[in-house]
Amino acid sequence: MSVAPSFAPPFVSLTTDFGAAYTAICAGVVHTIAPGATVLVLSDEVRPYAVAEGAMLLVQALPYLPVGVHVGVVDPGVGTPRRPLAVETGRGDVLVGPDNGLLVPAAEELGGVVRAHVLENPAYRLPRVSSTFHGRDIFSPAAAHLAGGADIAAFGPRAAPLPLDVAPPRAEDGVLTAAYLYTDRFGSVIVNAGPDDLAAALGPVAFGAALEVSWPGRAARVTFAETFGSVPVGEPLLLTDSSGRLGFAVNQGSAAERFGFRGEAVAVRLAD
Repeated sequence: MSVAPSFAPPFVSLTTDFGAAYTAICAGVVHTIAPGATVLVLSDEVRPYAVAEGAMLLVQALPYLPVGVHVGVVDPGVGTPRRPLAVETGRGDVLVGPDNGLLVPAAEELGGVVRAHVLENPAYRLPRVSSTFHGRDIFSPAAAHLAGGADIAAFGPRAAPLPLDVAPPRAEDGVLTAAYLYTDRFGSVIVNAGPDDLAAALGPVAFGAALEVSWPGRAARVTFAETFGSVPVGEPLLLTDSSGRLGFAVNQGSAAERFGFRGEAVAVRLAD
């Protein structure tokens, strides 16, 4: 007895800062052009205009999704000369979105950028393209056509994607300086540094050590901890979160609200 092979339908994901209604329109465009595709709205809740936050969501989520076409739209430069891109990765995915650094960290996580092409060919756009909703008019149609088998090279000329504009961590004189990335749903502040960067700046730091986290005009004494429950409820801590980056948090509370954090770079040092 033989079993006929099963073939998974093409997979398309959508990540935006649009909210539910406008993201649903994008999903509708994909379904209309590629009715056999599976379409997942990964998130429509990225903070408006927060490119780094969107990039971090993509880099954390896409390795756990099927190989497919993944649309990311956090696009404060919509309608300007910024380029719309499709980026093929080493794993075989194609990422679609604006050329503002949003797609690059995820592409690197998925095996690196193999090639990228500008989305210029009008055959793969909606007939009318607005100046403010490229998610609907350019990115979603492109994703649908790619899911249907269109060659990425047919969309336009090759291009080198711009990197995400976030400062790297800096370790010097017993201080780790790390750029802000995003605040998560629980109010934890995630920064662009990991435990290796902390060790490079401060030397080996044991769980339970007292640290000072500071930013312009404010400072907090925190415990370096393995997880939230390692400190009492309401107490602040610094931990390595599930992304592998350092997070400034409060056990069962919001660090961002409690300390009035507004997205500045932070400095971490051993507490006196």
